[in-house]
Amino acid sequence: MHGKACVRCKARVPCKARVPCSTIIHTVATWLAVIFAAATGRCRGEHAGADTISPMCSLEINHWRVIIPVKGQLSAKTRLHPPAGVPRADLAHALALDTLTAALSCVTPDHLIVVTSDELTATFVRDQGGTVVADPGNGLNPAVARGIEYVQRVLGPGPTAVLLGDLPTLRPEDLAGALSQCWMHPRAFVPDWSGAGTVLLSSLSPRDLQPRFGAHSAREHGRTHVRLDLDMPALRTDVDDDETLRQALAIGVGRHTAAVLHQAPG
Repeated sequence: MHGKACVRCKARVPCKARVPCSTIIHTVATWLAVIFAAATGRCRGEHAGADTISPMCSLEINHWRVIIPVKGQLSAKTRLHPPAGVPRADLAHALALDTLTAALSCVTPDHLIVVTSDELTATFVRDQGGTVVADPGNGLNPAVARGIEYVQRVLGPGPTAVLLGDLPTLRPEDLAGALSQCWMHPRAFVPDWSGAGTVLLSSLSPRDLQPRFGAHSAREHGRTHVRLDLDMPALRTDVDDDETLRQALAIGVGRHTAAVLHQAPG
């Protein structure tokens, strides 16, 4: 025998289990909230492990290909003066690792293309399933162009972004949110916190990317891409000098950068 039909869902409830439909709905909603809260936690605070693709990243994130140029340790960050006892090369490498770790926690590894000549960085990327493209060694824009060439030749059409490799404060949810905003424009860019540089450049087609990184890159990219002044300091704080390092430390850096800076004496 069956009981009365629920006025909401019209389903009949067996007489031995007359649980109001409102109670069932509330219970299901509560468990879903718990599940999503646990998943979101992997994208917050400490950078998630590179083997965890963030469930909070929307479905379109899976379509993005992200190119990250990373300079060799010995030639990187010449304007940066680390604390005593911290080698500049080690700090530069840590900045890159924190950027890559955050990106790998959001973008599928086979869609991460790192352009570098640094073997330690290359090993890290390959170990996580990412792709390494050799840096031609004649500047940032040629390195980015090499990454774009790879995407066009191997991965084909699809949304493509260029992300700077010196963002130690970057969190997966910031990158996911920025790419979701970029998705709404054929070409877009996110300036750095000063407003003059560029931290993220995007296009819905790799062939339409026009990288013009360097002095006043925001002004140059603004000629062909939509400017997105997002309220995301963790995404927009690239570390080039002592002042931007202080800003990054105030926001909170990833574990690789924190570990290197802990080498400094008391």
